[in-house]
Amino acid sequence: MKKHFDVLVIGGGPGGYVAAIRAAQLGRTVALVDKERPGGVCLNWGCIPTKSMLRSAEVLETVRGAEEFGVLTEGVRLDYSAVLKRKDGIVTRLTEGIAQLLKANGVTVVNGHARFTDPHTVAVHETGPSPLGGDGPLYAAPPVPQPARETLSAEDIIIATGSQPVMPDLPGSDLPGVLTSDGAFLLPEVPARAVVVGGSAVGAEWASLFRAFGAEVTLVEMMPTLLPAEDTEIGRALTRAFTKQGIKVLTRHTVKAIEEEGEGDGGLRALVADADGNPVSSLPADSVLFGVGRRPNTAGLDLEQAGVHTDDRGYIPVTDRLRTNIPHISAIGDITGRIQLAHVASHQGLVAASVVSGHDERIDYRAVPAATFTRPEVASVGLTEAQAREAGHEITAARFPFAALGRAHAYGATDGMVKVVAERSSGAVLGAHIIGPGASDLIAEAALAVTHGVTLTGLADTIHAHPTLGEATMEAAMGALGLPLHTAPVRRRG
Repeated sequence: MKKHFDVLVIGGGPGGYVAAIRAAQLGRTVALVDKERPGGVCLNWGCIPTKSMLRSAEVLETVRGAEEFGVLTEGVRLDYSAVLKRKDGIVTRLTEGIAQLLKANGVTVVNGHARFTDPHTVAVHETGPSPLGGDGPLYAAPPVPQPARETLSAEDIIIATGSQPVMPDLPGSDLPGVLTSDGAFLLPEVPARAVVVGGSAVGAEWASLFRAFGAEVTLVEMMPTLLPAEDTEIGRALTRAFTKQGIKVLTRHTVKAIEEEGEGDGGLRALVADADGNPVSSLPADSVLFGVGRRPNTAGLDLEQAGVHTDDRGYIPVTDRLRTNIPHISAIGDITGRIQLAHVASHQGLVAASVVSGHDERIDYRAVPAATFTRPEVASVGLTEAQAREAGHEITAARFPFAALGRAHAYGATDGMVKVVAERSSGAVLGAHIIGPGASDLIAEAALAVTHGVTLTGLADTIHAHPTLGEATMEAAMGALGLPLHTAPVRRRG
């Protein structure tokens, strides 16, 4: 028997469940189809699990350095099984919370894998076993076809099936101990030696986490700096911080193959080449983790039955109202190939739910904050200095070091800076880039500034509480205006 709804959402990640809740709040009857617990990659295999484990790493590092704060400790050690247990408990509580929110808002949740049978209808199939085994993510590979057990139809459909990690097709990539970020969560213990391939957010966070837990870590990145999407000054600063922590950083290098280190000992060797492809080293490892990109989860959706187009990479193009080429079908989150961040998916979910409910809303990507939870943290919003110049802006840029901030000294974390980029003539803030303590929280003020056209004067004239880390943003704005207070006068860059 076919069940009909006003809105059908396929995928229960941070875009899908938000879209379902908002559509229900706007008076629509809503069904949500998902293959596992609500929360998607972010909650089950991404943002929340890694941040839970990174918090354990932060506590461990703090306790190890407690003597600096006048606190003496003895016998500090890592209990990795307890770290994993804490992580699992947090994920369970949050997924159960989302399930309750969906129920409270009247959303009908259907467990299974949705396949289009026509533009308004999907058949829901049982999902096959996880390709990783045990509690591995069900979306890590195309689902094993199973018999359909029910049919759902809707006036409007929102596709929110997300993406999955890419494992490059390299010699030895199928060896035991070669992992993506999903597989890393299944490690029963911290590898003694880890090679992390990819210096963007995923790779950098795992490198930071493994090192804090005692691993010998090498991070390999093909671009000139870590976090290539960030301002180059930030990437260089993170390299310096990682090197100080004992992480070996190889930029302008790639891993070409992986071999077994020796017969039967379980070890690996990652064969590394320079930017010209010349072999330069062979890195010993117990685990090799690839964090080099993602691909869309379109396999098995039977999009052709609905007439939905994809691009040559498999992503679903959408308008600024999140519509696909089929007017009543929308797509949100990673599947759109835009900015692959959980909070972008959530905002797209809000916009899509409003649009299918009759409201005229559009998505604006000009002020999307990003955060990388390494030690130190990195966060940014808006244009980098290079991007602003390439866009034709005449700019002024200034930075304020945390080493000049009282709260940073009291906190015990003085590495890093806040950098602001602004239009020279108007003073409008075009971007902000932070590396240092609390960066992921500090970026909110800058995001507000970029979103609403706040000027350097507006930031500088806003009274900030003292002593706080947020004063660094105010001080950077003052520096960009040529009126620095707590740093020596310098010539403004422009």
